[in-house]
Amino acid sequence: MKTSVIYKKTIALFLSFLCIVSSAVNIFAAAESSDALSDKEISWYFVPKKDNARPPYPEEASFFSKYSSYYLGPDEKVVYLTFDAGYENGNVEKIVNILAKNDVKGAFFVLKNFVECNKELVHRMTEKGHLICNHTLKHRNMAKCATEEEFAAELKAMEDLYTAVTGKALSKFYRPPEGRFNEKNLFWAEKMGYKTIFWSVAYADWDNNAQPEPDASLQKLLDRTHNGAIVLLHPTSSTNAAILDDYIKELKVRGYRFGELTELENGGVG
Repeated sequence: MKTSVIYKKTIALFLSFLCIVSSAVNIFAAAESSDALSDKEISWYFVPKKDNARPPYPEEASFFSKYSSYYLGPDEKVVYLTFDAGYENGNVEKIVNILAKNDVKGAFFVLKNFVECNKELVHRMTEKGHLICNHTLKHRNMAKCATEEEFAAELKAMEDLYTAVTGKALSKFYRPPEGRFNEKNLFWAEKMGYKTIFWSVAYADWDNNAQPEPDASLQKLLDRTHNGAIVLLHPTSSTNAAILDDYIKELKVRGYRFGELTELENGGVG
């Protein structure tokens, strides 16, 4: 009987040892794999399709599907509204008001300047249930980060600032400024617990000195919207402030619902 007990304990200890060794090997392999990954800079883009079809991802970025990276949601009538907010010019608050009026939640990828200079608005956005996400501290080209430590420091600084202002944790969604990234970036972001969010719908709305015509812009957005669309809009755009209400209402008429990026943890397309 004693021999049997000793044998079972020995087997249990041996299995525990194997688990420890296996974990160590996996950690070592992960560390090595980062060195082997490409640091070639890629700029995200999409090619709009006709008939509200879902666009493919860029061929040169095909590796992105190995990581927690998304540019589409599931193939159903759902749309995810995302906004890159670097500063406020009056239009961001208008956008927030439109979202509230339509009972729609958005994801705002913010920078240091926006959070520091608009604390009351940031508090309101947080309280309304919008996701406040990481667009880095200063909108730098993250593909230029030479080390994991340099990359992590930029995202961590934005996290710390948001927490200092709101007392809450920044949502673990990251968007590379200007869509510039490399494979190492995706790996490092994933290690930090982030999901990297690209997009499948956008248009030239970022230049406040050359804003596109509202009616044409609304039609362009509607033509490009598709199942599972992750829509990138700049909330400083006066055109977007003018058309967002109509855009949301028309999509609802067409049978779309508005989802939240947290859904991408289950069934998202990477």
